[in-house]
Amino acid sequence: MKLLETISNLAGKYFAVWVILVAAVAYLVPAPFLSLGGYITILLGVVMFGMGLTLKPVDFQLVLKKPLPVITGVMAQFIFMPLGAFLIAYLLNLPNELAAGLVLLGSVPGGTASNVMVYLAKGNLALSVAMTSLSTLLAPILTPLILLALAGQWLPVDPIAMFLSIVQVIILPITLGLVIRKLFPNTVEKSLHVVPLISVLAIMIIVSAVVSANVENIATSGTIIFSAVILHNLFGLGLGYGTGIIMKLDEGTRRAISIEVGMQNSGLGVALASAHFGPLAALPSVIAAVWHNISGPILATFWSKKPVKNRGKEAEFVGNGASTTVR
Repeated sequence: MKLLETISNLAGKYFAVWVILVAAVAYLVPAPFLSLGGYITILLGVVMFGMGLTLKPVDFQLVLKKPLPVITGVMAQFIFMPLGAFLIAYLLNLPNELAAGLVLLGSVPGGTASNVMVYLAKGNLALSVAMTSLSTLLAPILTPLILLALAGQWLPVDPIAMFLSIVQVIILPITLGLVIRKLFPNTVEKSLHVVPLISVLAIMIIVSAVVSANVENIATSGTIIFSAVILHNLFGLGLGYGTGIIMKLDEGTRRAISIEVGMQNSGLGVALASAHFGPLAALPSVIAAVWHNISGPILATFWSKKPVKNRGKEAEFVGNGASTTVR
């Protein structure tokens, strides 16, 4: 069991390295990974089930106790990130599928790898977890509506089908995880240390499946879509921090909002794009799965060396399992 826990910790710690390696292998030798595309939805459901196992009632208490920072961050996430993606797609004149895929990336909720980054950055971890949880629960309604409004000009969007997909791959697995945690709390607590390993393996398989299916597309559109994803990520990080300044929030809260807004649930983006738009539209989310886990640690390392004054209770490490789960 100790060995498994060590492997799981290493998997979470070096997540970006594993994703980059598997993406490179899938690009150079795509054939073995092509058959994995049919398992993307199931794999994301497994990851979301793990998220449900790690959630606790305390994760949602901050929404009621101090709603302003949570609501501010979630609004920035669901309003300005899609609009930023829409603007970047227009400025770079992206092909229809890539443009729709980038807007989709901007319209999905925050990924819980951001919780790890916020903790390392000495940010407000409780706020980060609350934002991830709330944005995930709002996604079935907001993500399809945003895509209908912004991406419908490039590709047909079926909001009802997308709503059902999000419920299927996110809400149901999370709910199942919450129920099992409630029914078997001791068993779940003992097994939580393997959740990062399962999450990392699932994301690696998803990335390998989409990269292998897009080798030619990456070769022809790689530079422009890499640029688009990096610009979008930097826009989100800056927007989140700037929003915290405008709202006169403390430094730890600014850092949390910055990272939460800048890092999306790229796994969900891949699953939705593959199911509703096509493999090329999944490319922005695949690249984001790699890039977000490069830019996030860089920013977290930079901030970790700068002390945060007047950190409140919400900024402390709350011991939530989600903070050590990669998605």
